[in-house]
Amino acid sequence: MNNASATDALSLLLFTLRSGKQMAINLLKVSEIIPTPSLTRLPESHPHVRGVATLRGQPLSVIDLSLAIGMAPLQDPKGGCLIVTEISRSKQGLHVQAVVKIVHIQSSKILPPPYGARSNSFITGTAEVDGELIQILDVEKVIHNIAPVPDDADISDLDDQDAQLLTETRALIVDDSQVAIHMSVSALTKMGVTCHAVRSAREAFETLDRLKDSYEAINVVVSDIEMPEMDGYSFTQALRKHPDYASIYVLLHTSLDSTISTDKAKAAGANDILTKFSPPEMAKCMLRAARVIHLGEDASVA
Repeated sequence: MNNASATDALSLLLFTLRSGKQMAINLLKVSEIIPTPSLTRLPESHPHVRGVATLRGQPLSVIDLSLAIGMAPLQDPKGGCLIVTEISRSKQGLHVQAVVKIVHIQSSKILPPPYGARSNSFITGTAEVDGELIQILDVEKVIHNIAPVPDDADISDLDDQDAQLLTETRALIVDDSQVAIHMSVSALTKMGVTCHAVRSAREAFETLDRLKDSYEAINVVVSDIEMPEMDGYSFTQALRKHPDYASIYVLLHTSLDSTISTDKAKAAGANDILTKFSPPEMAKCMLRAARVIHLGEDASVA
């Protein structure tokens, strides 16, 4: 396997919950950290939502992170602080006991969670910090469990040619978030696209190699940017250096608002970019990919 090692560092924000055990969240997913504000409890809200605060004139849903991941709630509901995240065009406040510090770790040192924990955990990876194994939160899954995003892509206006092109498209979804994989696969399958899914660049290369000489050979890769071991940019660069996959169509995506770099995606060799958890945009991007792959249309990033 001719894949380059990742050189980019990932910044993690370490925090604690009631038990005092440290966990981490990708710093790119953090908008700001604020003291716990006064909250207004809404009737019939999700049991993990403690209430709504006002942040610079805008409502902010506050999630009890301890409850959301199956732990005991914080002892002092008015204490601690909020980690404000902005994901898929919405902000949420994650109520935690305390913020500890920010650490910078090479992407190659961040490992996927153990296989036994993958089916129902809220962990997207692990990293060793000061001799302690730190679990990295799958914040997309936490939020999706509370407020699911519809995964229907509108394909009602597809003509017969486009529908046929999509049925001939075989996508490999590469994402460390379980819920992001589920949503991508669900949306693309409804469009007629054949999908395979993995949770790391290493697994992606293994799948590409396994299928490359079969009728299921992958012709488009849909990769997350923020992943353990190797991020999406480095993964794309590795694909472009590989003799078998140098010309494969690559669609990079992210759940983060206003952080994806078109220039960096271009430099890495990506064909297109999109914001994760937006099925309509996913449909548009996949249709562009199908037209490039099967009709030879322009493949450059806009």
